[in-house]
Amino acid sequence: MTGIFLQARIDSSRLPAKALLALGGRTLIEHAMVRLRRVPADVYVLLTDEASLPFLAPYARARGFAVFAGPRDDVLARYVMAARAYGVRTVVRATGDNPLVSAVAASAALALHRREGADYTGFRDLPLGTGVEVVNASALFRAAEETVDPYDREHVTPYVRRGEGGLVVNLVDPPPSWAAPHLRVTVDTLDDFLFVCRIMSEDPDVEIEDLVARWGGKARDAVVEGVR
Repeated sequence: MTGIFLQARIDSSRLPAKALLALGGRTLIEHAMVRLRRVPADVYVLLTDEASLPFLAPYARARGFAVFAGPRDDVLARYVMAARAYGVRTVVRATGDNPLVSAVAASAALALHRREGADYTGFRDLPLGTGVEVVNASALFRAAEETVDPYDREHVTPYVRRGEGGLVVNLVDPPPSWAAPHLRVTVDTLDDFLFVCRIMSEDPDVEIEDLVARWGGKARDAVVEGVR
Protein backbone atom coordinates (compact mmCIF):
# COMPACT_ATOMS: atom_id res chain seq x y z
CA MET A 1 0.00 0.00 0.00
CA THR A 2 1.39 3.39 -1.03
CA GLY A 3 0.73 6.67 0.74
CA ILE A 4 1.44 10.22 -0.37
CA PHE A 5 2.39 11.97 2.87
CA LEU A 6 2.55 15.75 2.64
CA GLN A 7 3.94 17.42 5.73
CA ALA A 8 3.08 21.00 6.68
CA ARG A 9 2.67 23.29 9.66
CA ILE A 10 1.16 26.73 9.92
CA ASP A 11 4.06 28.31 11.81
CA SER A 12 7.16 29.51 9.99
CA SER A 13 9.78 31.86 11.38
CA ARG A 14 10.90 33.31 8.04
CA LEU A 15 7.55 33.47 6.24
CA PRO A 16 4.66 33.13 8.70
CA ALA A 17 1.63 31.08 7.59
CA LYS A 18 3.22 30.53 4.17
CA ALA A 19 1.10 27.42 3.59
CA LEU A 20 -1.97 29.65 3.33
CA LEU A 21 -0.51 32.35 1.11
CA ALA A 22 -2.69 33.05 -1.94
CA LEU A 23 -1.10 31.97 -5.19
CA GLY A 24 -3.19 32.25 -8.34
CA GLY A 25 -6.55 31.52 -6.76
CA ARG A 26 -5.31 28.73 -4.48
CA THR A 27 -3.29 28.59 -1.31
CA LEU A 28 0.31 27.47 -1.56
CA ILE A 29 -0.48 24.15 0.17
CA GLU A 30 -3.36 23.51 -2.25
CA HIS A 31 -1.03 23.76 -5.22
CA ALA A 32 1.13 21.02 -3.69
CA MET A 33 -1.92 18.85 -3.01
CA VAL A 34 -3.38 19.27 -6.51
CA ARG A 35 -0.09 18.18 -8.05
CA LEU A 36 0.42 15.26 -5.68
CA ARG A 37 -3.06 13.92 -6.40
CA ARG A 38 -1.73 13.16 -9.91
CA VAL A 39 0.71 10.62 -8.44
CA PRO A 40 -0.81 7.11 -8.23
CA ALA A 41 -1.27 6.04 -4.62
CA ASP A 42 -3.74 4.35 -2.27
CA VAL A 43 -4.00 7.15 0.29
CA TYR A 44 -3.21 10.86 0.35
CA VAL A 45 -2.59 12.34 3.79
CA LEU A 46 -1.61 15.76 5.10
CA LEU A 47 0.65 15.30 8.13
CA THR A 48 0.59 18.22 10.55
CA ASP A 49 0.53 19.04 14.27
CA GLU A 50 -2.37 19.78 16.58
CA ALA A 51 -1.86 23.56 16.52
CA SER A 52 -1.97 23.68 12.72
CA LEU A 53 -4.82 21.22 12.29
CA PRO A 54 -7.76 23.68 12.37
CA PHE A 55 -6.10 25.92 9.77
CA LEU A 56 -5.00 23.27 7.29
CA ALA A 57 -7.64 20.54 7.58
CA PRO A 58 -10.38 22.29 5.54
CA TYR A 59 -8.04 22.80 2.58
CA ALA A 60 -6.74 19.24 2.78
CA ARG A 61 -10.17 17.64 2.86
CA ALA A 62 -11.38 19.82 -0.01
CA ARG A 63 -8.47 18.48 -2.12
CA GLY A 64 -9.01 14.82 -1.29
CA PHE A 65 -6.43 14.50 1.49
CA ALA A 66 -7.03 12.88 4.84
CA VAL A 67 -5.47 14.69 7.80
CA PHE A 68 -3.22 13.26 10.51
CA ALA A 69 -1.87 15.25 13.47
CA GLY A 70 1.27 14.11 15.27
CA PRO A 71 4.23 15.52 17.21
CA ARG A 72 5.31 19.02 16.27
CA ASP A 73 9.07 18.57 16.31
CA ASP A 74 9.55 14.80 16.09
CA VAL A 75 8.45 14.62 12.46
CA LEU A 76 9.91 11.13 12.06
CA ALA A 77 7.52 9.91 14.77
CA ARG A 78 4.69 11.70 12.96
CA TYR A 79 5.46 9.72 9.80
CA VAL A 80 5.76 6.43 11.66
CA MET A 81 2.45 6.97 13.45
CA ALA A 82 0.71 7.86 10.17
CA ALA A 83 2.21 4.89 8.32
CA ARG A 84 0.90 2.55 10.99
CA ALA A 85 -2.49 4.27 11.15
CA TYR A 86 -3.05 3.92 7.40
CA GLY A 87 -1.29 0.60 6.88
CA VAL A 88 1.15 2.12 4.41
CA ARG A 89 4.20 0.15 3.27
CA THR A 90 5.63 2.70 0.83
CA VAL A 91 5.74 6.42 1.69
CA VAL A 92 6.09 9.21 -0.84
CA ARG A 93 7.31 12.10 1.29
CA ALA A 94 6.57 15.65 0.16
CA THR A 95 6.68 19.00 1.95
CA GLY A 96 4.09 21.75 1.94
CA ASP A 97 6.47 24.55 0.96
CA ASN A 98 6.82 23.16 -2.57
CA PRO A 99 3.90 24.32 -4.74
CA LEU A 100 5.80 23.25 -7.87
CA VAL A 101 6.41 19.67 -6.75
CA SER A 102 6.58 17.54 -9.89
CA ALA A 103 3.99 14.80 -10.29
CA VAL A 104 5.99 13.51 -13.27
CA ALA A 105 9.21 13.15 -11.25
CA ALA A 106 7.35 11.74 -8.24
CA SER A 107 5.63 9.10 -10.35
CA ALA A 108 8.95 8.17 -11.94
CA ALA A 109 10.65 7.88 -8.54
CA LEU A 110 7.83 5.69 -7.25
CA ALA A 111 8.01 3.40 -10.30
CA LEU A 112 11.79 3.16 -9.92
CA HIS A 113 11.43 2.35 -6.21
CA ARG A 114 9.04 -0.49 -6.93
CA ARG A 115 11.23 -1.85 -9.71
CA GLU A 116 14.58 -1.73 -7.89
CA GLY A 117 13.41 -2.74 -4.40
CA ALA A 118 15.49 -0.21 -2.46
CA ASP A 119 14.59 1.13 0.97
CA TYR A 120 14.93 4.71 -0.25
CA THR A 121 14.69 6.20 -3.74
CA GLY A 122 15.21 9.74 -4.97
CA PHE A 123 16.55 11.81 -7.85
CA ARG A 124 19.66 13.95 -7.59
CA ASP A 125 19.94 17.45 -9.00
CA LEU A 126 16.27 18.31 -9.53
CA PRO A 127 15.30 21.94 -9.03
CA LEU A 128 14.99 22.47 -5.29
CA GLY A 129 11.30 22.21 -4.47
CA THR A 130 10.24 19.84 -7.25
CA GLY A 131 11.29 16.47 -5.83
CA VAL A 132 9.94 13.92 -3.39
CA GLU A 133 11.46 11.05 -1.42
CA VAL A 134 10.19 7.49 -1.67
CA VAL A 135 10.92 5.36 1.38
CA ASN A 136 9.76 2.07 2.81
CA ALA A 137 7.75 2.41 5.99
CA SER A 138 9.86 -0.39 7.49
CA ALA A 139 12.95 1.79 7.06
CA LEU A 140 11.24 4.65 8.88
CA PHE A 141 10.25 2.27 11.68
CA ARG A 142 13.87 1.20 12.05
CA ALA A 143 15.07 4.80 12.06
CA ALA A 144 12.56 5.75 14.76
CA GLU A 145 13.66 2.82 16.91
CA GLU A 146 17.40 3.34 16.52
CA THR A 147 18.26 7.03 16.12
CA VAL A 148 18.66 9.35 19.06
CA ASP A 149 19.80 12.33 16.99
CA PRO A 150 17.25 15.19 17.08
CA TYR A 151 18.27 16.14 13.53
CA ASP A 152 17.25 12.70 12.25
CA ARG A 153 13.90 13.00 13.98
CA GLU A 154 13.15 16.51 12.75
CA HIS A 155 14.13 15.83 9.13
CA VAL A 156 12.66 12.29 8.82
CA THR A 157 15.00 10.59 6.33
CA PRO A 158 18.68 11.39 7.18
CA TYR A 159 19.11 8.09 9.05
CA VAL A 160 17.73 6.15 6.09
CA ARG A 161 19.72 8.13 3.50
CA ARG A 162 22.96 7.35 5.35
CA GLY A 163 22.23 3.67 4.73
CA GLU A 164 22.41 2.86 8.43
CA GLY A 165 22.06 -0.82 9.32
CA GLY A 166 22.36 -1.97 5.73
CA LEU A 167 19.42 0.04 4.40
CA VAL A 168 19.58 0.25 0.61
CA VAL A 169 19.63 3.77 -0.83
CA ASN A 170 19.02 4.39 -4.53
CA LEU A 171 19.86 7.98 -5.51
CA VAL A 172 19.87 8.32 -9.28
CA ASP A 173 20.53 10.98 -11.87
CA PRO A 174 17.38 12.34 -13.52
CA PRO A 175 16.88 12.79 -17.26
CA PRO A 176 19.09 15.71 -18.36
CA SER A 177 16.03 17.84 -19.16
CA TRP A 178 14.99 17.67 -15.48
CA ALA A 179 18.37 18.54 -13.97
CA ALA A 180 18.85 22.06 -12.57
CA PRO A 181 20.15 21.88 -8.97
CA HIS A 182 20.81 25.64 -9.01
CA LEU A 183 17.11 26.41 -9.63
CA ARG A 184 15.24 27.08 -6.38
CA VAL A 185 11.43 26.91 -6.37
CA THR A 186 10.79 25.97 -2.78
CA VAL A 187 9.15 28.70 -0.68
CA ASP A 188 11.00 29.65 2.49
CA THR A 189 11.29 33.44 2.15
CA LEU A 190 9.34 36.30 0.59
CA ASP A 191 11.73 36.37 -2.36
CA ASP A 192 11.14 32.66 -2.91
CA PHE A 193 7.41 33.30 -2.94
CA LEU A 194 7.67 36.19 -5.39
CA PHE A 195 9.80 34.09 -7.72
CA VAL A 196 7.29 31.23 -7.69
CA CYS A 197 4.45 33.71 -8.23
CA ARG A 198 6.21 34.97 -11.35
CA ILE A 199 6.70 31.46 -12.70
CA MET A 200 3.11 30.44 -12.06
CA SER A 201 1.71 33.65 -13.52
CA GLU A 202 2.87 32.33 -16.89
CA ASP A 203 1.88 28.70 -16.41
CA PRO A 204 0.32 27.53 -13.12
CA ASP A 205 0.59 23.89 -14.20
CA VAL A 206 4.18 24.02 -15.43
CA GLU A 207 5.92 20.65 -15.16
CA ILE A 208 9.55 19.94 -14.54
CA GLU A 209 10.87 19.80 -18.11
CA ASP A 210 9.31 23.11 -19.14
CA LEU A 211 10.24 24.63 -15.78
CA VAL A 212 13.91 23.82 -16.34
CA ALA A 213 13.83 24.92 -19.98
CA ARG A 214 12.12 28.25 -19.26
CA TRP A 215 13.56 29.22 -15.87
CA GLY A 216 16.74 27.22 -15.44
CA GLY A 217 18.86 30.05 -16.83
CA LYS A 218 17.14 32.88 -14.97
CA ALA A 219 18.63 34.69 -11.99
CA ARG A 220 16.05 34.63 -9.24
CA ASP A 221 17.00 38.02 -7.78
CA ALA A 222 16.58 39.76 -11.12
CA VAL A 223 13.15 38.17 -11.62
CA VAL A 224 12.07 39.12 -8.10
CA GLU A 225 13.13 42.74 -8.59
CA GLY A 226 10.91 42.87 -11.65
CA VAL A 227 7.79 41.88 -9.68
CA ARG A 228 8.27 43.89 -6.49
